[in-house]
Amino acid sequence: MNYKISTAIREEFDRNGYVVVANLLDGELDLKPVFDDYTALLDELITCWHAKGTLPSTYRDLPFNRRAATVISQISNEQAYHLDISLPKVAVYSQETPVHTSEATFKLLTHPRLLDVVELLIGLEIYSNPIQHARIKPPESVRTPDAPGNGYLEATPWHQDQGVITADADETDILSVWIAVTDATEENGCLCMIPGSHREGLAPHCFEIPGKFRENFVTPVPMKAGSAVFFHRLTKHSSLPNHSDDIRFSFDLRYSRIGMPTGRDEFPGFVARSSQHPENVLTDHRQWTALWHDARSHLATRGQMNFRSRWRGVNQPDCA
Repeated sequence: MNYKISTAIREEFDRNGYVVVANLLDGELDLKPVFDDYTALLDELITCWHAKGTLPSTYRDLPFNRRAATVISQISNEQAYHLDISLPKVAVYSQETPVHTSEATFKLLTHPRLLDVVELLIGLEIYSNPIQHARIKPPESVRTPDAPGNGYLEATPWHQDQGVITADADETDILSVWIAVTDATEENGCLCMIPGSHREGLAPHCFEIPGKFRENFVTPVPMKAGSAVFFHRLTKHSSLPNHSDDIRFSFDLRYSRIGMPTGRDEFPGFVARSSQHPENVLTDHRQWTALWHDARSHLATRGQMNFRSRWRGVNQPDCA
């Protein structure tokens, strides 16, 4: 990355609290393996759910996007967990609690061009923070009245990423990275940001940040597939509902500096890049999978994670 581009990225990030890097990933080389991976995963899940009678059809004649939209509109949160690349934050854990840790996803998390921008913004010693999600948002038009409902169907409420982690990570320089696997448009539910809000400190979080704390200029952030937006942990953001006739597919990743609290310390991260200790860098997706399975086994002995929400049980006048 040349000096002029690096300087422009850094300056825009410092000014607005976020920066979009267009065409970061290649559609054929980088995104197609992700589509192929999720096509195979979806086919496996649909076959299982149909056999159990929880889906009325396999929808095998539909292309991936329409098939994903149709199925996701009919499944519960517990079924939707199978599509995610993290264990659920609040759940009763067992050895069967799903987490999707494929080679294609690992390569996305550790892509050199992505890590180059992360390095520019937080430094050389990069930890892949375990707060990470795959998000396939179907059109709202495919909802059915009797569907159980899940988080994939909702617009994301206004929040700051620091507001939804444990307070022990408040001093951790966590960088959020949102990757568009399909085009993200205002119609299909792209992110919205409030420029400069990262300088306003942490706002109260009720169901979402109350309106009086987000009265600034709201900016939709449409992106082409393969682009990514990098944003500060205090940048106020949300996503729009999907009013298109297609899915919006994205990954929501986090990176922080090695050795700092992650905000989900019971979930496993890994060293993604290090100049001081390159021997510690994780390069095999099977080791990543093993980390998540070990964490799941540990949590299964307790049943639940000890997630300490800073807002739960706190009397907040701003939420009244």
